[in-house]
Amino acid sequence: MTDVITRICVLGAGTMGHGIAHASASAGFVTTLYDVAGHALVDARTRIDRVVQKAIERHELSAADAAAVINRLDTTTDLPQAVSEADLVIESVPERMALKLQVLAEVERAAPAGAVLATNTSALSITEMAAVLARPARLGGMHFFNPVHRMALVEVVRALETSDETIGAIEHVAHRMGKGTVVVGDSAGFVTSRVNALIGNEAFYMLQEGVASARDIDKALKLGLNHPMGPFELVDLVGLDTRLAVLEHLHRHLGEKYRPCPLLVQYVQAGRLGRKVGRGVYEY
Repeated sequence: MTDVITRICVLGAGTMGHGIAHASASAGFVTTLYDVAGHALVDARTRIDRVVQKAIERHELSAADAAAVINRLDTTTDLPQAVSEADLVIESVPERMALKLQVLAEVERAAPAGAVLATNTSALSITEMAAVLARPARLGGMHFFNPVHRMALVEVVRALETSDETIGAIEHVAHRMGKGTVVVGDSAGFVTSRVNALIGNEAFYMLQEGVASARDIDKALKLGLNHPMGPFELVDLVGLDTRLAVLEHLHRHLGEKYRPCPLLVQYVQAGRLGRKVGRGVYEY
């Protein structure tokens, strides 16, 4: 199966979706990016063009190679058309189970029978998603990290009925994208989200208690623990609403230690969602 994956469709043009589409086109795959909103696709194009241009300026990419990347990427608001010729469909719609179930069911009706399906989720049950499919073995997890073009890992998640062939195909594509992979079981939060949610939540508790300022907490983890970003810098990048949703999911499935900090809840209620709206823990 791995040697016949040439066309990839990415569903969802948000922060993660457009990054995955860029990684796909950069790896040589003919790529289609779908979103229900046309303006989201225009914005995604702009963001991808900006990343490609910066790669040229840093001499990481030639002008000819950059043009080839852009030419391999198409966009559409028509989901059946988007997936109709795909060898791999990567679903990256918002982290709401009902929405993912709806989209995956529609994908199965329109995609080729041999297409591999993957979901980019940081916490939700892939086994539950696979249950809506007539062939659950064709679905696995493909958890990317933000920003996709810089982060080196993809968590490959095996659901209860995911086949070895599906896992192999997903790993092959991730490696073509230049990513390292780890294969993990379908447990809430997998590996990275479980650990990262605890760190980020504890940082909010320390801020709430006045232990230190947000900037000093970030500085302490970067200089003292060698983290590339502080927990508040990271949550502003990922989105405070996304982090809260992950914590609420982990709290339901893994217990009290994942109860969201009240200060994080307040920030989300106040609309302080991070970089995407211009303010989160920090102002932008």
